Amino acid sequence: MDQKLDGRTVDVRQYVQELGQAARAASRELARAATETKNRALAAMAAEIRNGAASLLEANRADAEQAQRDGRDAAFVDRLSLTRASVEQMAEGIEQVAALPDPVGEISDLVTRPSGIQVGRMRVPLGVIGIIYESRPNVTADAAALCVKAGNACILRGGSEALHSNQAIAACVRAGLKSAGLPEAAVQVVRIADRAAVGELITMTEYVDIIVPRGGKELIARLTRESRVPMIKHLDGVCHVYVDDRADPDMAVRIVDNAKTQRYGTCNTMETLLVAEGIAPKVLPRIAEIFRAKSVEMRGDEATRRLVPDVTPASEQDYYTEWLAPVASIRVVRDIDQAMAHIAKYGSQHTDAIVTDDRARAERFLREVDSSSVMVNASTRFADGYEFGLGAEIGISTDKLHARGPVGLEGLTTRKFVVMGHGEVRQ
Repeated sequence: MDQKLDGRTVDVRQYVQELGQAARAASRELARAATETKNRALAAMAAEIRNGAASLLEANRADAEQAQRDGRDAAFVDRLSLTRASVEQMAEGIEQVAALPDPVGEISDLVTRPSGIQVGRMRVPLGVIGIIYESRPNVTADAAALCVKAGNACILRGGSEALHSNQAIAACVRAGLKSAGLPEAAVQVVRIADRAAVGELITMTEYVDIIVPRGGKELIARLTRESRVPMIKHLDGVCHVYVDDRADPDMAVRIVDNAKTQRYGTCNTMETLLVAEGIAPKVLPRIAEIFRAKSVEMRGDEATRRLVPDVTPASEQDYYTEWLAPVASIRVVRDIDQAMAHIAKYGSQHTDAIVTDDRARAERFLREVDSSSVMVNASTRFADGYEFGLGAEIGISTDKLHARGPVGLEGLTTRKFVVMGHGEVRQ
C-alpha cells in the first residue's frame, strides 16, 4: 500500500522495514553507550523541549484544532492538548529518568560453582521496542527517555490525531541524541497515519523485539489478536477493594473513597467493591453517602440493596466491567474466600486490595490473589511506577512472563547468564 510522505509516494511496508533496519543498527550502538552518554542525551532532550516550547505548542494547536473539526469530544481534545506547564512537565520527566540508576550491565546472583567458574546474571537491553499509543503526545517524550536510558532503540507510533505534536517532540529528542553522539535513529516516530503501518510494525519480528501498546481496550485487543511480536500489555483494569470484617471501618471508608473517586479514568481505579457481610452495615451506608455526594452511580447485589435501597441492581456483566467512569459495582460477600473467588472469576489480574487488621488474612490475600499488584490497607491508585519507586513507567503489564505490574527501566531490560572462568574445562 502506498502513502504520501513529504510530497512523495512511499510503500508503507518498505517504509516501516527501513525504520526497523535503522532501529536495529542504532540499538547496537545504544546498548554499548556509557551511562554518562545516555544521561547527557537525556539532559539535551529536556533542554531542546524547553527551548522549543513555542514550536511544540504551535504544532499541538494544529492537532487540537483538527480534532475539534473532526468532532472529537472535549475529553479527547483535553488529553491531546499541551500547555506551557505540560511541556515543562515533559522536560522534567526526562530529567527524572536521567537521575535514575542505570540497570544496564548490572551483574547479580554471582556464585562460584564447584568447577571453579563464577556464574552470574547481567542486565542487558531488550533491543528494539515498538510503542503504539493514542492521543497523549507526552508519551512520545516519556517513552523515548525510558527506552534510551535502558539502552533500547524505539519505534514510536502515536495516534494520527497527534501527528504534528509527536513529530515536533521527536525532533527535540533526535537533537538531544545527536548532541551526545548517539544515533538519531535510536528514537523514530512513524510519520504515516495509515493503520497498515501498525500492521507491519507488530509483525516485523526480525527488527522489533517487544511491542508496548498504550491505549484503549479496542487498540490492545486488536494488537493481541494480530501481533507476532511479544507484547508487554494489560487489557482491562477491573480492580477490586475487599473490605474484610476485621477491617477498621474508618480506614476502609477512606481507602474505598480514594480508590474510586481520586481519578475515574485510570486503569488502577477501583471498579468493584467487595464487603464482608459482618462489616457491611457499618461501612456500606457511609460509602454510599460519599458516592452520592460525588455523583458516583452504584450498582449492587441484593444484599447491598437491602442496606442501601437506592443502589441500582447489578447485572452479571457489571462485575466484569472496567467502568473508567463514576460508576461502582458493589457486592456483599460471606468472607475472604468468597471475595477471592469473586476476584478470580471477574478480575483482570491488574490490582486488587484488602482492608483488614487480621495479619493472617492479609498474608493469604497477598499469596492467593493472582494479580500484578496486590495490596493490604492501601488504595489501588498506588499501582503506578512513580509511586512504586520506579521513577517512571512505560505501562502496566498483567502478563506473567518477563515483566509484571508497572514497567520501569528494569522491565525494559532482560538478563543473560555470564560466566567468569580461570582456565577451567569441563571434565
